[in-house]
Amino acid sequence: MSNRMAPADWSPPRRPVYAAEGMAATSHPLATLAAVETLREGGNALDAAISACAVQCVVEPQMTSIGGDCFAFFAPNGGDRIVAYNGSGCAPAALDSALLASRGIAAIARDSPHSVTLPGTIDAWARLNADHGRLELARLLVPAIRYAEAGYAVNARLAGHFARFRDRLNRHGATARVFLPHGGAPLRAGEVHRQPALAETLRCVAREGRNGFYRGAVAADIVQCLQALGGVHSLDDFAAYRGTYVEPIATQYRGVTIHECPPNGQGIVALQMLNILSGYDLARLAPLGAERLHLAVEAQRLAFRDRDSWIADPRRSSVPTEALLAPSYAASLRQQIDPARALATLPPPVLPGHKDTVYIAVVDRDRNVASLINSVFDAFGSGITAPLSGVLLQNRGAAFTADPGHPNCVAPGKRPLNTIIPGFASRAGRAVLSFGVMGGDYQPAGHVHLLGNWLDHGWDIQAAIDAPRVFHRDGAMEYENGIGAVALADLEGRGHRIRLAAQPIGGGQAVAIDWQAGTLIGASDSREDGCAMGY
Repeated sequence: MSNRMAPADWSPPRRPVYAAEGMAATSHPLATLAAVETLREGGNALDAAISACAVQCVVEPQMTSIGGDCFAFFAPNGGDRIVAYNGSGCAPAALDSALLASRGIAAIARDSPHSVTLPGTIDAWARLNADHGRLELARLLVPAIRYAEAGYAVNARLAGHFARFRDRLNRHGATARVFLPHGGAPLRAGEVHRQPALAETLRCVAREGRNGFYRGAVAADIVQCLQALGGVHSLDDFAAYRGTYVEPIATQYRGVTIHECPPNGQGIVALQMLNILSGYDLARLAPLGAERLHLAVEAQRLAFRDRDSWIADPRRSSVPTEALLAPSYAASLRQQIDPARALATLPPPVLPGHKDTVYIAVVDRDRNVASLINSVFDAFGSGITAPLSGVLLQNRGAAFTADPGHPNCVAPGKRPLNTIIPGFASRAGRAVLSFGVMGGDYQPAGHVHLLGNWLDHGWDIQAAIDAPRVFHRDGAMEYENGIGAVALADLEGRGHRIRLAAQPIGGGQAVAIDWQAGTLIGASDSREDGCAMGY
């Protein structure tokens, strides 16, 4: 496994973390700590990932919630026979495009009750833990319950989100009471934030399992809250909800098999991009040079065009997964790319932008591998909090269209296109990398950027995650500081409209397995406040 560092003109702000027995990487130190404590108490990688994610549902409410979605991979004993779970939510049984039209709704607003799909997180945790875990779910929730009841110290990043999204949090009374407890004023960094109602809900789940969320008082509170706002959710919707085990999709890239969850997730977009880029000798190109960045962005634009045309819930719409991943199709897309010039403007995406997600990578002493991702879609999701249970609800349904002719049109029990994608890589039948990149639409491009840095250029995984990023959105190539002036001028010369990204582009975590050395290597994005930790 290569350990080459980045080029001399850019250095990663962090180094990778090494350990022999277990390793976890998350976007919050308290979550990483919970994962490592779970491993040391005998839990496996999946147990640790669930415990960490539960903590993040308390301490990173801008990113995730038990009212959100979850996707996960679990690879027992470091093999490439992967358990994959789709815990994404679906529309309530009474919601369809005709109902929206009857109410004069042409598009589902981000703060609308119609944007709230049935939460899949608790179902995913409970099912995965029951089928593949070692410790009881109640034990895994102990750290989250403690932080919700006794409180946690708000970090600078969350304090910034409280201030930035103050208006969204103030739109709903229960949300303001929970997240703006000082009469509507944002919490400051260092203040202790408590969520006692959420603590009691987590205790209910610890006692009763998934039924503690999808039946009884918690479900009733959420349904009553949404119905009061005009939603059409019912107790039957909650009782009937189930996530599903799915068969991963994969492609080969530089001798490594890259695995993704199938649609309704957008992991297929990352595989399409890798298929396109596999036809270029990227290893000979400067990692942060214009030629490599140009090819990556053009591949992204073509793959995202297909995403917005085809990707939907395959249970309800025809999704041509096999055709989209065919080598011949990748070759035809590659032929459309001019190495010297940006393509003409592509059709604009039909989906809204979004970027609030947490990702967790864990490997345990038996080399069980977990790759888990959880999200509320927008920052603080819909901004709607059920008042008695303290559950902040996602707004993933804003990704639906209201066009009856589109594959991603809203329909009863249908899942919208989902942006959150855990990643997993294997070589010769062995797991070699659990990885994920947060950032909504950016996630497939982030997977490709991380994998290219790691496989094409031989960087260690910390450098591969931290490296400056570019992403094409809203007609322009956004770039982070660290892309040199010469490269930027070259990109402009190729016809790209460029602009400095207003915020860091995404986040990410990864844990690699070095089978030869018998060690684990962890990395956590310096754009976030989290860390990798092993023992």
